[in-house]
Amino acid sequence: MDLGRLLEDSGAVLRGHFVLSSGRHSDVYFEKFRVLEQPHVLTALCAEIADHFRTAKLDAVAGPLTGGIIIAFEVARQMNLPAVYVESENGQKTLRRGKTLEPGTRVLVVDDVLTTGLSVNETIQAIQNAGGEVAGVAVLIDRASDAIDFGCPQFAAFRVQAQSYDPQNVPESLAEIPIQKPGSRA
Repeated sequence: MDLGRLLEDSGAVLRGHFVLSSGRHSDVYFEKFRVLEQPHVLTALCAEIADHFRTAKLDAVAGPLTGGIIIAFEVARQMNLPAVYVESENGQKTLRRGKTLEPGTRVLVVDDVLTTGLSVNETIQAIQNAGGEVAGVAVLIDRASDAIDFGCPQFAAFRVQAQSYDPQNVPESLAEIPIQKPGSRA
């Protein structure tokens, strides 16, 4: 299956001038909700993740609010594992609603789009704070400019070369385009 074509056809790939959740600027944005609202697209991307980690010894799959919980559910469903959801409480990512982990629970952390790794790192910290062991990290789309090391096996269902720029170093050609701020941290 051509995942790139599937993403394009789903309307998930946007072009223009965007301020990403990280605060960086880019000419390409991935609208995760176009993926999350189309079960056949989400299922295909999550199947790549589930297949990649099928032989890993995992006890659960965890994802952050908002989009990450849907991804965690679908990967967990495909792997016949429980899903764990990480939420914010008092400005910190944590397990809520009475959820606990047995010490040493091996968890696959999943998320939607990787750019700077902030959301993944926050989720990793929440799992570790709850006594879990992060056994791997997977994302639907890796658009990071540089490799990010989370200290465990990593996988992206789809990788794309997308430039992102520090706000003080936006190229003139991009600066001429009206800015859009579609991210969840905007």
